[in-house]
Amino acid sequence: MSKRLLVALTALVVVFAFAGGAFLYDRNGKASVLAETRMAESLVRPHSPVIGPREAPVTIVEFFDPMCEACRAFYPIVKQILADFPKDVRLVLRYTPFHEGADTAVRILETARTQGRFEPVLEALIATQPEWAAHGAPDLDKAWGVAKVAGLQVQRAQDEASSPEITRVLEQDIADVKANNVRQTPTFFVNGKPLTHFGPQQLRDLVQREVEQARKGS
Repeated sequence: MSKRLLVALTALVVVFAFAGGAFLYDRNGKASVLAETRMAESLVRPHSPVIGPREAPVTIVEFFDPMCEACRAFYPIVKQILADFPKDVRLVLRYTPFHEGADTAVRILETARTQGRFEPVLEALIATQPEWAAHGAPDLDKAWGVAKVAGLQVQRAQDEASSPEITRVLEQDIADVKANNVRQTPTFFVNGKPLTHFGPQQLRDLVQREVEQARKGS
């Protein structure tokens, strides 16, 4: 084989190797972007309840069961974080009805949302959770009563509670619970990053880092 032919073959191999690498990089890059997009969509849906400014640069996503004691314990902690960063942080709740009767509690919240009473009813249900959310024996009539005191028009709400729209919200949230491998409540993500070391201070620290990062970029 002549030296000239050897050089030509070597160059050809290099060209094919480069082209193949570029193709794989491009394909893997697109797959990675697609996966990230799907994950972001599965964390925040257009129907998800939002507390705080909708355009806030930092989003806490909480997978939340209204009958979960730990969710109740974390509620004032999350509220304090929102109060400390009033322009920077928003909370997105994702329904995670793990306990018996929690799906009905979610339907109460969704009807409250349609009536513009979401936060008052949420606060009332959380405040009185020990009275109606006994595991294995929830008193959902009492939950409806609590919501009524918080301003819910109960008759109208009960008529709407089984609507296809609310059922679709529940089904989508349950699908996203599975997609994100959520196994306990509350489970938190901050700007898409999971709270890997669970605790109030750890949540605050993760939010603080994301706020500082967002402020640097603004």
